[in-house]
Amino acid sequence: MAAPRRVDVLVPSAASWDRVGEAAEGESTRVARTQPESRRSIAMDSNHQSNYKLSKTEKKFLRKQIKARHTLLRHEGIETVSYATQSLIVANGGLGNRVSRNQLLPVLEKCGLVDALLMPPNKPYSFVRYKTVEESKKAYDILNGKEIVDDLGQKIILYLNFVEKAQWKELGLQALPPGLMVIEDIISSEDEKMLLESVNWTEDTDNQNFQKSLKHRRVKHFGYEFHYENNHVDKDKPLPGGLPDICDSILEKWLKEGFIKHKPDQLTVNQYEPGHGIPAHVDTHSAFEDEIVSLSLGSEIVMDFKHPDGVTVPVMLPCRSLLVMTGESRYLWTHGITPRKFDTVQASRGHKSGIITGDVEDLTLSKRGIRTSFTFRKVRQTPCNCSYPLVCDSQMKETSTSFPESDKEASQLEQEYVHQVYEEIARHFSSTRHTPWPHIVEFLKALPSGSLVADIGCGNGKYLGINKELYMIGCDRSQNLVDICREKHYQAFVCDALAVPIRSGSCDACISIAVIHHFATAKRRVAALQELVRLLRPGGKALIYVWAMEQEYNNNKSKYLKENRISQEKKEEISNDTSVQELLVKQMPDVGNQDSAPSVPSINDFQDRGYNSRKVTNSKLPIHTNRTSFHSQDLLVPWHLKENPGKGKSIEPFGPLGSHDPGPVFHRYYHVFCEGEMEAACQTLSNISILQSYYDQGNWCVILQKV
Repeated sequence: MAAPRRVDVLVPSAASWDRVGEAAEGESTRVARTQPESRRSIAMDSNHQSNYKLSKTEKKFLRKQIKARHTLLRHEGIETVSYATQSLIVANGGLGNRVSRNQLLPVLEKCGLVDALLMPPNKPYSFVRYKTVEESKKAYDILNGKEIVDDLGQKIILYLNFVEKAQWKELGLQALPPGLMVIEDIISSEDEKMLLESVNWTEDTDNQNFQKSLKHRRVKHFGYEFHYENNHVDKDKPLPGGLPDICDSILEKWLKEGFIKHKPDQLTVNQYEPGHGIPAHVDTHSAFEDEIVSLSLGSEIVMDFKHPDGVTVPVMLPCRSLLVMTGESRYLWTHGITPRKFDTVQASRGHKSGIITGDVEDLTLSKRGIRTSFTFRKVRQTPCNCSYPLVCDSQMKETSTSFPESDKEASQLEQEYVHQVYEEIARHFSSTRHTPWPHIVEFLKALPSGSLVADIGCGNGKYLGINKELYMIGCDRSQNLVDICREKHYQAFVCDALAVPIRSGSCDACISIAVIHHFATAKRRVAALQELVRLLRPGGKALIYVWAMEQEYNNNKSKYLKENRISQEKKEEISNDTSVQELLVKQMPDVGNQDSAPSVPSINDFQDRGYNSRKVTNSKLPIHTNRTSFHSQDLLVPWHLKENPGKGKSIEPFGPLGSHDPGPVFHRYYHVFCEGEMEAACQTLSNISILQSYYDQGNWCVILQKV
């Protein structure tokens, strides 16, 4: 691994722009001309004598530049300065809004010798450092408000501000996922042409190998049909004809040269238009042998590999390259293609396959073309006995029925994977839990004035102060979370949700938000419900939220699945008149808005970095991949701890390459509820009626009343 190195970039200064901001607001604003022969721009030197009145267009530009400056400070922690320096931040000129290095650098070089152009991945801005302050001032004056055309042919406007110098720590090259290999130029361009021509996308739709109806791509199957709903095949229903004859000689050559160990008997051909992708997934263990290989034709692509603990490794797959997945990369890591029309890639000409590093001096954009993949697999005829039993469908079937075996074992599981974890992550957890949910607020505000309300499992107490007309008291199993409540001057105490020290029948209402799904058996979950009912007076109501197995409901994805992801379609709707404020806001992660869904940092926070995962011991439970659909009702969900977190914001001022080391990874136990399961559990209670049940952003919710 390469040694870490430091790159000088821009850093915040404490200088104020109030003088300029105030001037921009007045109708009779006067701004000094920095260079008499140049276009009018914001004055950086108050000693200039020649003043003039701003035109309407200039006022509009000035407002947008000031808005860009304030947005950078608020969302990115980047402060601009009111005096000229060698370094500038170029808002709107970043990889995150489709401006490549090849587009921006020539524009900047017209103003002087560029010492460095730093383009952070996924950010709608970049940094430029000139050799001299004079060249930087010239760029500021000439390029502010300049229109350039992005890689989609749309016009965007650049807004420049001066910044001071700082340090941006870069990490050495991260390793490929274990068992992953990329072989470049595996076939000739002639063979590529023949393979592409061999796929007839216009043949009779009655043909069993014809493409299936998929929303974003064309697909054909040979040997066996690949079922996308479960990433499996029907081993008893082979397709006629086997694999295409043209593949035989190629596969034999790969076998002879040692690139593959098994001759495949199943082939899936996918054709991707620019902007399309495939969701992250692991091919079902019991369906195929260890080795899965994919040949990329027509265009290069970046494929993302994600570890269950959240670490993502972007891997470049050049045209005519072969991707070979075995071992951990095949069984444990998900792989997928993000839907977008451009990939962030290395600008170096010598870089082809492998990891896309975070070197901000060597990143640019690559426009996707039409890509066709030939993915070969060998159907497995025996159960999988891989070394990853926690995520293996063959081995989970053998153990799932025996866990947990007793109430004691369930209690021990909760102690290790719920109680102890919340004690460790309390401060970070609290920093991501600050936005009340509307339906819960509605329930609390509808209660009569003076009602006594208990929040069982109150966490950091964000619901305890919603309605000042209520007398609310909270309790939680975590001492550290209760301490946070007390710091906010809320009434809260430590207890177990199965034994709450409040007199029976004394509460007008109770709420239980994201608590009952942490109990490890159905019996204990019903006991938690019964304890809520015990606290209620006759006629009292309880609101209960639990995490749902169904994170996609009525054709809508929950916030949990959508969080930290930006719709490519919305990106493409951004016009050249879109303000930098809007551009930057669309890039910011929205952490902590789902109580029942665990909040994790943006994927950028872990990209191109190492990570420290706590060992998961004595567990037969699968580890969930964050921000994906559930495949098991009982699972462990990773939480990536950040030390000294801010209020839901990344502590690294410039995103994924900040100098802060990632903290440990903890795992929390969850039982996610299927539709109707919570109502069924409530109906086992003899003294309640269900007033309402509903689905709310990935949670099943019930309002019950004691009768």
